[in-house]
Amino acid sequence: MIPVPKPQSPAMPELPEVETVRRGLEPVLAGARLTSVRVNRPDLRFPFPERFAERLGGAVVQRVQRRAKYLLMPLSTGETWVTHLGMTGRFTLEGRQLGEFEQPAPIAGKHEHLSLCAGSGSGRTRIGFADARRFGFMGLIPDDQVETHSWFAGLGPEPLGNAFSADHLKAAFRGKAQNIKVSLLDQRIVSGLGNIYVCEALWRARLSPRLAAGKVAGPRLEALTTAIRDVLTDAIAAGGSTLRDFANADGGQGYFQHRFDVYGREGEPCRRSGRHPVIGRIVQGGRSTFYCPECQKR
Repeated sequence: MIPVPKPQSPAMPELPEVETVRRGLEPVLAGARLTSVRVNRPDLRFPFPERFAERLGGAVVQRVQRRAKYLLMPLSTGETWVTHLGMTGRFTLEGRQLGEFEQPAPIAGKHEHLSLCAGSGSGRTRIGFADARRFGFMGLIPDDQVETHSWFAGLGPEPLGNAFSADHLKAAFRGKAQNIKVSLLDQRIVSGLGNIYVCEALWRARLSPRLAAGKVAGPRLEALTTAIRDVLTDAIAAGGSTLRDFANADGGQGYFQHRFDVYGREGEPCRRSGRHPVIGRIVQGGRSTFYCPECQKR
């Protein structure tokens, strides 16, 4: 059996995991009407929006989008349903062809906090949202206020979008003495990146996590930009990484954790430098950083 890396602190779904959930929900929810909506508790990390079930009920989901680590679903009502998965939040899909479903959606498990059905015509899919630790949250925001809402205002560009480039990082890092690892976790610089994929991208780019961000320029920034894009693309193709609680909308798990080059591999040989030295771990900004002290010197 291939060992799964053990994180040093609770792992929160990052961009690839949220994008994997988005892709699982899109075929079911895009263009579907929400029915039989039931809220099974008053809050997650924050209280559910006022009259949440009533405002979702009867609405048609126009699209399923992602911004950073958030899922956004614009509705026919002029509001956008926003979800943050937190650490253990997950959507589950059951019975893609339920037929007529006029009764309230049943609760599946004690941690399911939102139950609903979605579909068009006679086809219905039962959808649940469970969150054992309740660090996730949901909101309903008027469409024209999403970009200025406190959750989204000030977010940096998407790392897989056209606005993300070496030139953007050059401007964001100019004069910055903070180390590059912690700087890349700043959502104002680039959105959606988390601890796992920053560690992996720095290894691919052969950059030391201790480097001051302002001292990284030229070809090294180009290499970093490429590494970030590549590691996220590879992780999405693998369905994300499953360390503890992440599962996609169909209940499946991601597989990218089996391809980690540094994350969670403290004491193991570097795949690029050979057996010596082994992968090290330091703490930066309260988070574990995994790196190779031999090939990530510069």
